[in-house]
Amino acid sequence: MSKIYVIGIVASGKTTLSKKLSRELKIPHYEVDCIVWHETDTERYKRTPDKQVELIKDIDKVGEWIIEGTYRSSCHCLLDMADSIIFLDPPLWIRKYRILLRFIKQQLKIEKCHYKSDFNMLRKMYMWTRDFEDKRYEFEKMLNNYKDKLVIINNAKKLDINKII
Repeated sequence: MSKIYVIGIVASGKTTLSKKLSRELKIPHYEVDCIVWHETDTERYKRTPDKQVELIKDIDKVGEWIIEGTYRSSCHCLLDMADSIIFLDPPLWIRKYRILLRFIKQQLKIEKCHYKSDFNMLRKMYMWTRDFEDKRYEFEKMLNNYKDKLVIINNAKKLDINKII
């Protein structure tokens, strides 16, 4: 059985890798943003931390899964539940470039998103990236508690999926 948690900061390649793993391994893929945020035709609202954990436990009951997203304390249980944790950590300049490219694609309606793509969100993504770099040590220290099931990837293009599963 495979339960894979793909974690990383904005524009690290989490969704791309997770979708690829999902196709190749035939395991369902879930986004942390869709666990945290509930979206209907008329509104989008944040679930409570308890509801988020409840949803994660429901997903876990199904069996195999790939869940990807940025780290959130409300989803910390995923670190314990996962058989494998993949931390995507490309260089900062690549992430900054991807943030801008993603924004442009969303503005041109080439790429969809679950949030309102505007300059405020673009600013937040760069801010989250900076904040992550400022707190990187604490994050890596937390992940070190799971080193027996942790894979750190700095360049997903050279990734051999068989080595991580």
